[in-house]
Amino acid sequence: MGKVKYYYDSETLSYRKIRRKKRTTFKYIMLFLTAAGLFGFLSFFIVSQYVESPKERELARELQNMELQYQLLNKRMDDAIAALENVEERDNAIYRLYFEANPIPDEQRRAGFGGINRYKKYEGFDNSQLIAETNKRLDILEKAIVVQSKSLDEIAKLAEDKEKFLEAIPAIQPVNNVSLTRVASGYGFRTDPFTKVRKFHFGMDFTAPRGTPVYATGDGIVKRADNSATGYGKHIRIDHGFGYVSLYAHLYKYNVRVNQRVKRGDLIGFVGSTGRSEAPHLHYEVFKDGNRINPINFYYGNLSAEEFDKLLEKASLENQSLD
Repeated sequence: MGKVKYYYDSETLSYRKIRRKKRTTFKYIMLFLTAAGLFGFLSFFIVSQYVESPKERELARELQNMELQYQLLNKRMDDAIAALENVEERDNAIYRLYFEANPIPDEQRRAGFGGINRYKKYEGFDNSQLIAETNKRLDILEKAIVVQSKSLDEIAKLAEDKEKFLEAIPAIQPVNNVSLTRVASGYGFRTDPFTKVRKFHFGMDFTAPRGTPVYATGDGIVKRADNSATGYGKHIRIDHGFGYVSLYAHLYKYNVRVNQRVKRGDLIGFVGSTGRSEAPHLHYEVFKDGNRINPINFYYGNLSAEEFDKLLEKASLENQSLD
């Protein structure tokens, strides 16, 4: 119960009870309600700024999941692009050279899309750049796959009348895997075992015991089987035609003679360590039109995909060569 208030009436010389007018009471009530409403609004505004609602938390989780999915998609595209680049390299460096077709330039393989902005519909969102860039990469990847597919169709057509050519190409590993100790060095910059200077190694070194069989990698004619080339020691050169020549160096002894015609897989010599060699191994090179090219691309004839991948990994290590 509220306190009763009085005032002193000087006319009657007595105390009278103060009676609040209804209008004043109504005004106080309205003021209280207004203040309460304003306080409630401010409280809601402040809370809504710093406290997430269940719906907002759900949307935030969906956004995080979307960002993660786009990142995973980009990772998968990186893997797909890497695999496609490996096929493109073989296409330009091997298949198209085989059939005397011009290599496809990177500008054509990786060309974007001109004209209107194809990705304008992705603008205006928090992750617009991520979404647009992912779709752009996907479009370019799809176009590169189409270009590569058409290139392989062209190669298949050219191959129809190239049976003899394919038989002549150096397309197998010159030493059997079962005879190998390891792949000592690949094509590229390596450390010279004698000078310890980094220089370009133009072939592949296959470490194997002395006397291990060495095989012709393609049909051709033996043009050299001698010890008169600096550094190579006893070595053999086979002319396969079509501009291709294979070289087998540091041999222990020969199993062929000059001008002898050989078939792919014929035994031509044995692993040794003659010439400028640190240990028994076969140094193998491939020439195209007088220029040395990477032999790693010429083992499709007797290696599985898994074996080739392992060989590629070993040959890519920048270690010390054996010659």
